[in-house]
Amino acid sequence: MSEQNAPSAQDLLNQGMVVPRSPLRMWLAGWMVVSVFILSNTATPLYVVWQGQLGFASSTLTLIFAAYILGLLLSLLVAGQVSDRYGRRVVLLPGLVCAMSAAWLFKSAESVESLLFARLLTGIAVGIIVSAGMASVVDQGGLPRRRLASLVASMSMVLGAGLGPLLAGSFATFASQPIEKVFTLELGILALAFLIAWTMPDEANKARPRGHAKWRFPSVERHHRLHILLGIALFGPGITATSFVLSLGPSLLASLLNIKTPLMAGATAFLMFISAFVVQMALRRRTVEHIFYFSATATFFSMLGICTAIAISSPVVLIIAALLAGAGQGLGQLGGLTLIALRISDNKRAQANALLNMGGYVPAGLLPVATGFLIDRTDLAFGAYTLAGLLASCALLAAWFVARNKQEVHHY
Repeated sequence: MSEQNAPSAQDLLNQGMVVPRSPLRMWLAGWMVVSVFILSNTATPLYVVWQGQLGFASSTLTLIFAAYILGLLLSLLVAGQVSDRYGRRVVLLPGLVCAMSAAWLFKSAESVESLLFARLLTGIAVGIIVSAGMASVVDQGGLPRRRLASLVASMSMVLGAGLGPLLAGSFATFASQPIEKVFTLELGILALAFLIAWTMPDEANKARPRGHAKWRFPSVERHHRLHILLGIALFGPGITATSFVLSLGPSLLASLLNIKTPLMAGATAFLMFISAFVVQMALRRRTVEHIFYFSATATFFSMLGICTAIAISSPVVLIIAALLAGAGQGLGQLGGLTLIALRISDNKRAQANALLNMGGYVPAGLLPVATGFLIDRTDLAFGAYTLAGLLASCALLAAWFVARNKQEVHHY
């Protein structure tokens, strides 16, 4: 049966071929994503506190960030296919244990090694949650709610990513012993997520293949590879732009604009991800084609805004640029996840999520680090201009790529 003549989800529901599920399960699955992404960015405003306590150099931060990327990529390589073959819970529970262990290490860190291991475990947990966790949200939504479930998964990621630095910045500004308190709170949040994962029905791949399975690189069917590439083309520049703001934003605020409070850096990051949340809600009924075009436009003007903020030393323009960066990531992510939910088969969904996130997190991890080395050899403004120009160019190329393949996204 062709895709054009295939029965809709509502047709199947009316015929009794699809059993409706409570939407609460979908939202609870989304909470698992929120909880891990709170952890992923909570540490960012607190590194200045650890530097004061442990006395490590700024260059050590690059190693700590590299440990996160290493854990993320390692888990993305295996979590998706294990989840698709054996079910979501098999990987979600260990992933949440890794997240809780990371929170405990952050809470009690007395050495650089503890921070390195905590970030490694955080990367592993994030890799698991973006592959198996986001796939679980779509599973729990069921066939009639696939588009809504994609929206919930995407919004959960950006909501958690925004809450993390806001909580950390607030505790660092207003509370004594901020590290212990914020990570104690995060342990409670993660414990609730673990309980949800433990009790939630595992809808994935109920007819699982039997026998021995060889490990292989995550993959989708050949005719769906273009859908993954389209998602990566927009999500990659978008998440790299937000990573740029997260990693260099505090330095820009401090060095160029003379704003040094961790609350300001945390609030800027929070607003950036909240903008992603808001635009996803506002544009959720648009076609994927339009969502992708809006993503490219937001990322392009975000980078233009960063260059302008540096040139005129304007914190207001920098915040506007951060909001646009969040919108670019959020819409690229929403478009990519929607294509996966609507076009990729259930038994490949987590692997498709893993591929999408590899395509996003690899440049998001490497380019800001490379920019940091460039800044060390030149200056902050030159490094920021270089990365901003590169990302603006990538956004334009991504829009061209969508236009060349609009038949793949026009009706979704």
